[in-house]
Amino acid sequence: MERFAPSQCPRLIVKVGSSLLVTPEGEVRRDWLASLAADIAATVKAGQQIAVVSSGAIALGARRLKLAKGGRASLEDAQAAAATGQIALSQVWAECLAANGLTAAQMLVTLDDLEDRRRYLNAAATLDRLLGLGVVPVINENDSVATEEIRFGDNDRLAARVAQAAGARGVLLLSDVDGLYDRDPSKPGAMLIERVARIDAAIEGMAGGSSSGMGSGGMTSKVQAARIATRAGIELAIASGKIDHPLAHFTRGGPGTLFAAERVAPARKAWLGGRLRNRGVIHVDAGAVTALAAGKSLLPAGAVRIEGDFARGDLIAIAGPDGVIANGLAEYDSADAGRIAGKRSDEAAAILGYAPRAALVHRNHMVIA
Repeated sequence: MERFAPSQCPRLIVKVGSSLLVTPEGEVRRDWLASLAADIAATVKAGQQIAVVSSGAIALGARRLKLAKGGRASLEDAQAAAATGQIALSQVWAECLAANGLTAAQMLVTLDDLEDRRRYLNAAATLDRLLGLGVVPVINENDSVATEEIRFGDNDRLAARVAQAAGARGVLLLSDVDGLYDRDPSKPGAMLIERVARIDAAIEGMAGGSSSGMGSGGMTSKVQAARIATRAGIELAIASGKIDHPLAHFTRGGPGTLFAAERVAPARKAWLGGRLRNRGVIHVDAGAVTALAAGKSLLPAGAVRIEGDFARGDLIAIAGPDGVIANGLAEYDSADAGRIAGKRSDEAAAILGYAPRAALVHRNHMVIA
């Protein structure tokens, strides 16, 4: 059966890395892009809706501005290169898609756009409308305004988050490698992992760095993207884009790694599980770890230490003796959480001077890591 067939995957997100789209000299690989655009047109004609997450703005802008290190020598250089290159990037996508009878749309997002619930829902509504109109959205991180503190840092994880927002069933990361190998692909005996049923420590240990030096991602970011996608019930695949018609090649049986989707989580919990930036950490004891694993809320008595400066409603991590076990939304700010940490619930009112909430983090606003 064809992978990501329209009948099984009505919406698909395709991510394109910088090294595939742009030569080391900063030129667009137009012939290659034209072949991908033809693939997209064929799948759209077959009834599938496709959005593209495209890198390449910084690489294109760096050449035009003659910036050192591909425009990544400093944050300021990267922002300037992105602002310049994004125009060229959107233009070439629009031209190649138009040559196949498709209309392109541009969407630029920052980490905050998908971390804030209201802005996330706004982005989701825009994507839904564009896709419903038969348009191909071309999405990139807004690197011209993003800082180190508010960046995805790679388009792999962005693609997974876009898939959540778009209600997609699949993500295809086109890369400069065939997929995930059990060791460095350059080493003798390296074997391609064709299917990953569950992402565990062994799978994470197989990930490496960016091989091209042009992009900001690597296999580590791709496995992280797979974790975000699969937790939301979305399949994610990694396949080589170093051939013409890469989308058709993979869907018809070409090599790659497919990460199987987990059980579909409720929309809000899927969004929570994909968020990337924690404002703080609540450290808990072994008893709380057991209670959370059983589906309980985090009560003050189980907390041993509060780390960070956060407000009520912020995303925080919950860490046990062996590391992070969950993420959730804080019911208290960090100051009040620190005052009642380790206390019984019936002591909290006297300590705080007001009627306490039932938990530090409620189970309905928590996702187990």
